[in-house]
Amino acid sequence: MPGPIHIERYPAGASEEYKQARADLLKAEWDLRNQVERVAEMRRALPPGAPMKEYTFIEGPRDLNEDGPFTKTTLADLAADGRSLIIYHMMFGEDAEEACSMCSCAIDSINGAAKHIEQRANLAIIGKGDIRKLRAWARKRGWHNLRILSSLESTFNNDMHLEHPPWMPDFKDVPSMSVFKKEKEGIVRHVYTVNAHFDKENEDQERFPERGGDLFTAVWMILDLIPEGRGDWYAQNDYI
Repeated sequence: MPGPIHIERYPAGASEEYKQARADLLKAEWDLRNQVERVAEMRRALPPGAPMKEYTFIEGPRDLNEDGPFTKTTLADLAADGRSLIIYHMMFGEDAEEACSMCSCAIDSINGAAKHIEQRANLAIIGKGDIRKLRAWARKRGWHNLRILSSLESTFNNDMHLEHPPWMPDFKDVPSMSVFKKEKEGIVRHVYTVNAHFDKENEDQERFPERGGDLFTAVWMILDLIPEGRGDWYAQNDYI
């Protein structure tokens, strides 16, 4: 058996104070990694979720540069091959011309990883807006690796508690990420949903209630590496 591996995570010239602080941080990073693994195991061990209705969405060609034709795609179609289906619920309301800027930031990350994700699972982005407007926004953002669908003609968003939620009464819709699975019998079941907001039941949760989206937005993980941290930075649509 090979012995312990020591990796120096600092260049020559680091002070003893820095080395000790980095060692303490490494222990905390190991604890965090182990907790992440435990949470992932709990997520995978969830009991069977609710059976879903036969929702139908509107979809255009996979090539965003094409203007049509538009077709009907069901939730079962998206999960037809039996692999898990990952859906990002995008804040893009019925009358919207563009997506929420934080949703756009998150989907930028997902688009970059989409070809890798699709080796393991099905993936789709669904918004409530008009399919032409959704596709126009996707073209502007460069989301050429993603399936973009509209739930305009279905109750999908409402049934997933994403429209006018009581915990965010000023918002018409809210973002989240969901996982579904089609069983051999043809039933599509809900597996898991993570919202951009956590519940607020105690003081510790109150500090960072909006970090549910950290799980699917790479930018937060990267900004947490720098001394300035993420601060009060908020993504905007005007520089893309």
